Amino acid sequence: MSREAPDLDEFTVDELAARAKMTVRNVRAYASRGLIEAPRLEGRTGYYNLAHLQRLQLIRSLLNRGYTLSAVEKTILGTPAASATHALDLLSVLHQPNTEEEPEEMTRDELAALADVPPNDTLITALTEMDLVESLDEDRVRLVRPAIVRAIAAASAMGLDPATVLGLLPLLQDHLGEVADAFVARVRDEIWQPFVDAGMPVEEWPRILEIIETLLPVASQAVLGVFRVQIARSIDTELGEQLASLGIKPAGNR
Repeated sequence: MSREAPDLDEFTVDELAARAKMTVRNVRAYASRGLIEAPRLEGRTGYYNLAHLQRLQLIRSLLNRGYTLSAVEKTILGTPAASATHALDLLSVLHQPNTEEEPEEMTRDELAALADVPPNDTLITALTEMDLVESLDEDRVRLVRPAIVRAIAAASAMGLDPATVLGLLPLLQDHLGEVADAFVARVRDEIWQPFVDAGMPVEEWPRILEIIETLLPVASQAVLGVFRVQIARSIDTELGEQLASLGIKPAGNR
């Protein structure tokens, strides 16, 4: 008796492992933990489908982002199978180019010129120690966080002491981290948690993805808008008297 030909959207365990960029051994291990459903059996051959592949891709994505296997197991087992595709979409949104900067390479002299300091200045060394810059060889460096490095370099080129600029960075990280945590906590409590409590309905995923996708630009605009107001007030407070003596009207009094 001839066997039924497998569906074109089905894969053997070897094909599944190759598509998921995993070893067959790992696929079998995840299956034994119940992280993917059993395959369709035809004789002694198991056939896996797109849902299996998406689950494995989700597992790989989570592991690559530093989650432990136990944490991944807890997450996966609590996630409806139909949500695997949407979870991958969510991870894609969180790590798209506007949130994950592409590193930038330049010569050490070019970086020093941006900051208006000598190539062997302690600023360059400090940026390397803070993992913002990587040394590739004697002549070239990689900016791991180009936006931050360029901002620091610009502040240094303005005339601020490099030590002052570097000292302001932890202050920014602490305060903006607190703002970011508060913002995301509100989204979690008022939007994400009700969605989870409702069982993550498939029809609601597009709305959730859109909210997460717009969260960064909306929050960034709010922070920038408030910061512009606050820095103008600080200029008035710190420099107002000197500016007034030069006949310059403080911004707060316009």
